[in-house]
Amino acid sequence: MTLNWLLIIRLGLVQMALGAVVVLTTSTLNRLMVVELALPAVLPGALVALHYGIQITRPNWGFLSDAGGHRTRWIIGGMAALAFGAYGAAQGVVLFETSYAVGLTLSLLAYALIGVGVGASGTSLLALLATATAPHRRPAAATITWLMMIAGIAVTAGSVGAFLDPYTPQLLLKIVGIVCTGAVALTTLAVWGIERGVKAPARHSDTPRLIDGLREVWAEPEARFFTIFVFLSMTAYFMQELILEPYAGLVFGFTPGQSTSLSGAQNGGVFLGMLTVGIAATGLRIGSLRHWVVAGCLGSAVSLTVITGLGQVGFAKALIGAVVTLGFFNGMFAVAAIGSMMALAGKGRGAREGTRMGLWGAAQAIAAGFGGLVGAAAVDVMRVASGQDAAAFGAVFLAEAALFVLAALMAMRVIEHRQGRNAIIVLGE
Repeated sequence: MTLNWLLIIRLGLVQMALGAVVVLTTSTLNRLMVVELALPAVLPGALVALHYGIQITRPNWGFLSDAGGHRTRWIIGGMAALAFGAYGAAQGVVLFETSYAVGLTLSLLAYALIGVGVGASGTSLLALLATATAPHRRPAAATITWLMMIAGIAVTAGSVGAFLDPYTPQLLLKIVGIVCTGAVALTTLAVWGIERGVKAPARHSDTPRLIDGLREVWAEPEARFFTIFVFLSMTAYFMQELILEPYAGLVFGFTPGQSTSLSGAQNGGVFLGMLTVGIAATGLRIGSLRHWVVAGCLGSAVSLTVITGLGQVGFAKALIGAVVTLGFFNGMFAVAAIGSMMALAGKGRGAREGTRMGLWGAAQAIAAGFGGLVGAAAVDVMRVASGQDAAAFGAVFLAEAALFVLAALMAMRVIEHRQGRNAIIVLGE
């Protein structure tokens, strides 16, 4: 049998758990290091870049789960590794207060373990979805699980922000421990027994080496140019990830709980943006994927410009609305880009769909780490150079806005209008 809608939603709960744990490391812990501990923003930027960098091994995790035929073990084991890594990262933040060297050592090990856990669990989960979902349900399954991940991020960030005030190290460890334990338990219950009940496709013994498959795909112009687009747009997408909460704390005086809730509001906007494109594009047949990608990129650029302006005038009340708007356009761009990937994955040499998705996934992971690190490092440099927090953060936000405009221009050339329309028809089946 193949996955029915209930089983797809169960697997979506794993994605939700992944997002819930990861958002603690990219938002809450990041803000605590920069604001409460007064550490340079490049430090959490480098740590997050480390966990993203390790995720370029995703094709290897997929190969291991393919060869062994035990994806459930990798999903649960990867989630356990992620949970241990996240709790270790929280311990590292606490230890920074007493010993920088010990805190840094533990943080490096913890974020490396986070990268391993996300790669092993997330890749094996997507492989199970791809092989056990009927072809006509795959686009919808991808959309459902992605939205559930965003929902997990938004709900966790918002609820953790509410419970974290007033901040104490003991309260931080307690909250992170609860979230991590719950994520492992939810994953185990959600995925248990599914793999045994589905029919896996026959494996072929003539599968080429991974490096040979990547070379063949890179030789295809469409795949190569789309890889560059993914890297450019995702660099812009992730540049603000590590600096938005410190910006709220340093420039607007937000507390740790308030800035974490701000991150939750942003991800809520991402969810709404994705849902809007899903309803408008697949249900109402409005616009092509290229139109939605371009609109999302340009809207994100405008939102970042507004956020920069608010910092110059100190208008804190409007910040939440501007951040939600940024999230909305980010979500619009992201889900349209995913649809474009689906449309392009089957073009070119046959039996390379997974390799193309793996290549684009690696580009996204590298861009996420690179963008977050560059954004954090640039803020540190600008704060020293200008001596003004608002100006330093604003300069980086404007640079990010310029990248979004460049990505929109590239999308108009890379993503064909006809391909986008066809992809919408497929998604609407």
